[in-house]
Amino acid sequence: MTTSTTSAPAEVELAIGGMTCASCAARIEKKLNRMDGVTATVNYATEKAKVHYTGDVSVPELIATVEATGYTAREPEPVRVEPAPGTESAEAADELRPLRERLITAVILAVPVIAMAMVPALQFEYWQWLSLTLTAPVVTYAAWPFHKAALTNARHGAATMDTLISVGTSAAFLWSLWALFLGTAGTPGMTHPFELTIARTDGAGNIYLEAAAGVTAFILAGRYFEARSKRKAGAALRALLQLGAKDVTVLGADGGERTIPTGELAVGDRFLVRPGEKIATDGTVVEGTSAVDASMLTGESVPVEVGVGDAVTGATLNAGGRLVVEATRIGADTQLARMAKLVEDAQNGKAAAQRLADRISGVFVPVVIALALATLGFWIGNGAGLTAAFTAAVAVLIIACPCALGLATPTALMVGTGRGAQLGILIKGPEVLESTRKVDTIVLDKTGTVTTGRMTLLAVHTADTTDETDVLRLAGALEHASEHPIAQAVAAGAADRVGVLPVPEDFANIPGLGVQGIVEGHAVLVGREQLLAEWAMDLPVGLARAKAEAEAAGRTAIAVAWDGEARAVLEVADAVKDTSPEAITRLRALGLTPILLTGDNRAVAEAVAAQVGIDQVIAEVMPEDKVDVVKRLQGEGRSVAMVGDGVNDAAALAQADLGLAMGTGTDAAIEAGDLTLVRGDLRAAADAIRLARKTLGTIKSNLFWAFAYNIAALPLAAAGLLNPMIAGAAMAFSSVFVVGNSLRLRGFKAAG
Repeated sequence: MTTSTTSAPAEVELAIGGMTCASCAARIEKKLNRMDGVTATVNYATEKAKVHYTGDVSVPELIATVEATGYTAREPEPVRVEPAPGTESAEAADELRPLRERLITAVILAVPVIAMAMVPALQFEYWQWLSLTLTAPVVTYAAWPFHKAALTNARHGAATMDTLISVGTSAAFLWSLWALFLGTAGTPGMTHPFELTIARTDGAGNIYLEAAAGVTAFILAGRYFEARSKRKAGAALRALLQLGAKDVTVLGADGGERTIPTGELAVGDRFLVRPGEKIATDGTVVEGTSAVDASMLTGESVPVEVGVGDAVTGATLNAGGRLVVEATRIGADTQLARMAKLVEDAQNGKAAAQRLADRISGVFVPVVIALALATLGFWIGNGAGLTAAFTAAVAVLIIACPCALGLATPTALMVGTGRGAQLGILIKGPEVLESTRKVDTIVLDKTGTVTTGRMTLLAVHTADTTDETDVLRLAGALEHASEHPIAQAVAAGAADRVGVLPVPEDFANIPGLGVQGIVEGHAVLVGREQLLAEWAMDLPVGLARAKAEAEAAGRTAIAVAWDGEARAVLEVADAVKDTSPEAITRLRALGLTPILLTGDNRAVAEAVAAQVGIDQVIAEVMPEDKVDVVKRLQGEGRSVAMVGDGVNDAAALAQADLGLAMGTGTDAAIEAGDLTLVRGDLRAAADAIRLARKTLGTIKSNLFWAFAYNIAALPLAAAGLLNPMIAGAAMAFSSVFVVGNSLRLRGFKAAG
């Protein structure tokens, strides 16, 4: 008995070669989707197919199906985040060189042909034969890629944009040959059938050599500039992949140094990063302090100070001192590689509007061929003459352009997501763009999003006879010995202000109350007011008032005493980020209503909201209830965006109409979000929404132009109102226009 095994669902990305227009992508997609258990999406702009498959389908079978359709397919190289200097430009040159050579040939030969046809003064005796001599290499050598693709497609029973170009230019050339050699055959009284044709200088009305040569030159120019522009559209992603360090200096157990390729690093390896060098991979600082420039990943221009225990990201630049870093993530697991994967996935996606355009592209070419034949028959049937009928039919073949439809969404998405990556904004896919247009309410998690997420020493209130420096030195020294977050905030704040702290001679932690010990011979207490009361000490009026005001503002007040006397009150709180008030202003300018959401008590929440300019506060919410808050707002008819960074935000991010995850937060939050903000600056949320909306607007304008062009151009061509050469120029321009319009997104700038 035989048993069949069914493989688990899998996904593969194939690099597709040989596509020349959107109808090619539609054909490949259709063929793949006919396979059992296969769901495929083919992107003309990125030249990739994303294939989900189940059952007994194998990757070689998928590749064979693509090849049987007349194209090439291969599995792309694994994601590399190491630079390969010169490789990219050499690869681009190799791809574009044949196209450029054919274009140059076509232009040099076509210009005199067009000039002679359109300027009577240049029409010397026998000029038509010079035109034929110049046009022949254009429609054979220069146009060969069109003919080759058309023949390949014909063998597979299909037609694409190349079919239209090949048939159109070949028809114009062959018609001209007929007119030159046989156009006067059978004319009464003619002993030489060619004589009249050769001698006539008004024979331009019977030949279309300028159309054959001009159309080929224009379309080759369009293809060349389209190819160059497509490379520019994907330049940001390629730049992102090449940010990484090429080599790294690894430290051995004996302290020795050796240089190895970054790809050979292993988790746990310790490596040296000198000033001016890139950090090879994600890791934790184990020795040294420095400033790290992360602008290439986050768009944030101000270097970040790092020291022992701090996490650092691969591809960022060590702008200060010597660091020793222990590798925690390598290869595809690093933040840089994950960013690149997110961007690439987004670029391979398709919006709903693009799927409609793809369906149209799939039937476009056969419809155009039928329309051209109908045009030919119509004009002949109406007695317009073979010449007029032929002119209109060729114009119909050449003016049609599904390429612009196929490029409308992916090129805008490539440029928009690439530019976003440069600014530290990762857009997960095209469907996200539509959500950004609709949202009217933005819910902001407080801790780590609006605030820094860590306790900070904000203020020191001293008794009349006490020096602030003494308070910070003694209290900071004692708190430094404690692991409590509030104690660490006091210690860090004290060290920042007074420098090196003394070491306590004695230390004791009093659970729930504070700490006590001996510092520089003084008996010091730091903690709640109750701790001082146990030692029969009361806060003087001024300090009691400062404590009450701090607590009313939602801050934590800590009493400090030594030698039997209350000396100061320290204010500690989760500080608001400096950029948060400006971010709220920007979000309001985008038409969004901000709401602060937090599990903290209402006093704390309202104090933070007042600082940043938020009117609506939802406080004292349990982590598991955040998703219910989002649902309730949606139930009120709002379209809700949610910004968060913690594990407890993941469900709410997924529930929201638009989830924005702070990249400084947890993997769960980033996975649940639609937009990821690599830097922990809330202003990036406003930039992300603005960029997404601008990208969506570009896609819509591209699609409008592509549809409008074809809707307007085809009837004009069928009506005989377009010269085939002008039609070719317009067709080439339509694709270049769409790509050029998308490239404008490269100029998007983050506000401020």
